[in-house]
Amino acid sequence: MRTNLTRRELLVRLPPAAAAIALPGALLPRAQAATPAAPSRAAKAKSVIQIWLWGGPPHLDTFDPKPEAGNDYAGPFKAIETNVPGLRFCELLPLLAKQADKLAVIRGMTHGSNAHETATYMVQTGRPSGERVIYPGTGAVVSLFKGADAGYTGQIPPYVVLTAPLGRFDEAGFLSARYKPFVTGGDPSQPRFMVEGIVAEGITDKRQRDRRELLGALNSLPRALPKNPTLQALARSEEAAYDMILGDGAKVFDLSTESDELRERYGRTKFGQCCLMARRLVEKGVPYVTINYEGWDTHKDNFTTLRRKLPELDKGFATLLEDLDGRGILSTTVIWCGGEFGRTPRVDWSAPWNGGRGHWGNAFTTVLAGGGIRGGQALGSTDARGAEVKERPVSPAEVIGGLYTLLGIDPQATLPHPQGETARVAPEPPAGGFLKELI
Repeated sequence: MRTNLTRRELLVRLPPAAAAIALPGALLPRAQAATPAAPSRAAKAKSVIQIWLWGGPPHLDTFDPKPEAGNDYAGPFKAIETNVPGLRFCELLPLLAKQADKLAVIRGMTHGSNAHETATYMVQTGRPSGERVIYPGTGAVVSLFKGADAGYTGQIPPYVVLTAPLGRFDEAGFLSARYKPFVTGGDPSQPRFMVEGIVAEGITDKRQRDRRELLGALNSLPRALPKNPTLQALARSEEAAYDMILGDGAKVFDLSTESDELRERYGRTKFGQCCLMARRLVEKGVPYVTINYEGWDTHKDNFTTLRRKLPELDKGFATLLEDLDGRGILSTTVIWCGGEFGRTPRVDWSAPWNGGRGHWGNAFTTVLAGGGIRGGQALGSTDARGAEVKERPVSPAEVIGGLYTLLGIDPQATLPHPQGETARVAPEPPAGGFLKELI
């Protein structure tokens, strides 16, 4: 673990309340943060759980199988029927196949980029690359419209990433650093979830309390200036930060309070327990949670890797659907599952790739569920080999515009542009609205 973090790095890693302890300047008046120019629309959803398949999952080996295309395209996996007539998934996704009636499978995704950084930026922001400014990602925009500036009072920051930063782009873009996500670090499948900035390895709660008492005894400034407004604000932020460390806020991250049976259903993997953690966060009202599920860049040994990863995805995702639905909150929680692009339709069997697939931005798949999405259907289709979109192309901008619409965020509201230019939340909607077939 690095111990030579710069002050800036430390503040970015801390939750907003804890950052306020470290830097009184973090307590700047909120008037400095621009206010959205347009009111929100009526919302169907309250939260988003994004399952980010970092690296680009192969659409032909997941939700758009092409068994008739032959082994050089379909590979060794079979297609299975789902509980929606005519909708087939990969055989390694049997649990999701039983819940396909809850899923909207967008098979017409396209943006044409085969570069990780560019494609990630396009999918996460809905914007083309190469513009003069860097636009914020979806989570940061939701944090602006649904976070503290909009009255969010939850103890947990409004935008959380489990467990590693996305790393391919600046999530906050031209928005200030306050809209960056709280990245937890750690691994929720371990005996104790070591949430960065909240749970310290080897430090007991008692020792944390003792440290706080010692700090309070040494800090005489509040006693000398009891009515100073800056110090009073700092004290309130300190109280909130310690509640995250020692109080109710920390309890959210304690998965030991969940039953062993439920944890087994999710899967005792890092991804499975991240899905359970995401459910707990949206139950607490967190507007945006990203599960950064790495390992999908399968240039080599694609099918060997998928025999391990697809059952993990199937178990965690399917149980998340069931759990949210059973608790009555699937209807107000959008699940958005996908990566930055798909993978090449033709399999490269030669050494050293050994059945690998490359990057493919011409056609790929995204899956949506919950929060007002009409499930049980596929939107768009690809050709016989999954190489190009044949029917109903869908851009990342349309998916993101649809998410904002479901959350009650007006896609034509303005963002606080650094040069004062008009910057819309999303591009102009297509005729009939974003994802009109699904919303």
